[in-house]
Amino acid sequence: MTAGGVYVYAIIPTGRPLPPKAVGVGAPPAPLRLLAEGPVAAVVSDAPPQLRARRRDLMAHQELLVRLADTCPVLPMRFGVVAPDEETVRGELTGARKNHLAALRHLCDGVEINLKALPSQDALAAVVAEEKQVRRLRDEVRRRPGYEANVRLGEAVAAALTRRAAEAGQKILHALTPLAREVAPGPEVQGCALNVSFLVDRHAGDHFRTEAQKLADSHRGHVELRIAGPLPCYSFVTPRRVRTPAAGA
Repeated sequence: MTAGGVYVYAIIPTGRPLPPKAVGVGAPPAPLRLLAEGPVAAVVSDAPPQLRARRRDLMAHQELLVRLADTCPVLPMRFGVVAPDEETVRGELTGARKNHLAALRHLCDGVEINLKALPSQDALAAVVAEEKQVRRLRDEVRRRPGYEANVRLGEAVAAALTRRAAEAGQKILHALTPLAREVAPGPEVQGCALNVSFLVDRHAGDHFRTEAQKLADSHRGHVELRIAGPLPCYSFVTPRRVRTPAAGA
């Protein structure tokens, strides 16, 4: 083990092998190993010195998690989790064993799909046609051109685009929620009207993406929908989640 500590990628059930030829972060890539404590194990490697979020290392981290998730349930760690030594990792595995096992059971055969809803940049004509306030300000600019009038018009257009994207995003969220086990709101992203992740059965992932794309196409005049996944289930490791509503709720 290097002086840089132990880099932790994920927690998986004990007895599951590492993917063939898989390697970790660093240059050269660090060999992977398993630290098992009872029914759970941590996937680790030596932490490289001066670890930074380089594209090469970010991709190595993500690729390993995706390959692990193809064969077993995974509790993924965010990039950059480093423990001081193996004893610390083993202590975490032992101390939180029940929570880890419950989370692994919950995430079994599940994948995460993330949706981000952004204002449609092709909707300006629709905004002018459908938004009374925008039309009024546009007409004012035409009658009396000036800096302040242009600023007010620009602000009104931006606000209308954002509001329309948020409204469409909520409709899409409502339509997709029954197709997921759980839904988790993501952090605020600048310029993004909605950022949300879905926990979806692995076998239903393609169907979910197809339905999401259909909804994106039907709301194209209001929102640009970005769909990412299947991903490791980052958003569903902790218990702070929005539960999928019961049918008919």
